[in-house]
Amino acid sequence: MTRTLIPAAREQVASRLLASSARHTLDPNVEIDWDAPLVEGRWGMPPERTSLWGTELWETLDEAQRIRLSEHEVASMLSVGLWFELILMQMLTRYAYDFDLREGHAQYALTEVGDETRHSVMFARAVAALGTPDYRPHGLLHRFGGLYGHIGAGASMFASVLVAEEATDRLQREALHDERVQLLLRAVSRVHVVEEARHVRFAREELARLVPTLSRAALERERWLTALVSCEVVNALVQARVYRAVGLSGRVGRTAALANPHHAATKRFMTEKVLGFLREVGMVGGASEIVWRRAGLT
Repeated sequence: MTRTLIPAAREQVASRLLASSARHTLDPNVEIDWDAPLVEGRWGMPPERTSLWGTELWETLDEAQRIRLSEHEVASMLSVGLWFELILMQMLTRYAYDFDLREGHAQYALTEVGDETRHSVMFARAVAALGTPDYRPHGLLHRFGGLYGHIGAGASMFASVLVAEEATDRLQREALHDERVQLLLRAVSRVHVVEEARHVRFAREELARLVPTLSRAALERERWLTALVSCEVVNALVQARVYRAVGLSGRVGRTAALANPHHAATKRFMTEKVLGFLREVGMVGGASEIVWRRAGLT
């Protein structure tokens, strides 16, 4: 049954977001020079943010290998980001399905689907431009993602989306201003950062409204689901396969990355802001804290 009578406060937020979308929607086909060659010697991401930086393995790599690893790691993040945006589009379309589409709230949800479609194509083109593999998750996680796209809803949907989006957003904001990073990737970051600000606002507003309506049991369930989904996504951002690009085995590289305090600090940097918000609205707490701790994010 179609839901009607969206509260006025939600419609006001939607109206502002729709107006902002009309003014500031960016077309990656226009904003990014896809024909420009990559600049030799520039990085895929700031070297300090690569998973092996500061390790003994890092010291065994020459400069060219380090740069190549950074390209593969950013390609992995873009691939996993693309994978999760495909899941998000499914959830947002289902979310809008039950609303009166004459109302701004539902229209903004569909507008965000349009944004994410362009972002997914942009990410795919960037990965292709780097000459790297498609690093989207394989196996069980891929199947779980497909299932979550069909069933994800409510507070945990908005919360896990916030973690995935805001985590990558923090790295992109940093890379955007780093002149060591490839111009192509900085341009991709600029487009994504500008438009994700609206998506984050939409999700935060909805989450702040939804959490107070949950029963205690429902809140605990949503906390657990948020923690499980979010930690899987964050830990999947750097796929073990990336290390093969510089002659390392995936197992050896992954083991070194997981033991690397610099990599752990980067993951906390990516998620500290959004986890602070989730804790503030009540979506982090209780027994689910153990999931966040085991993932090294709190």
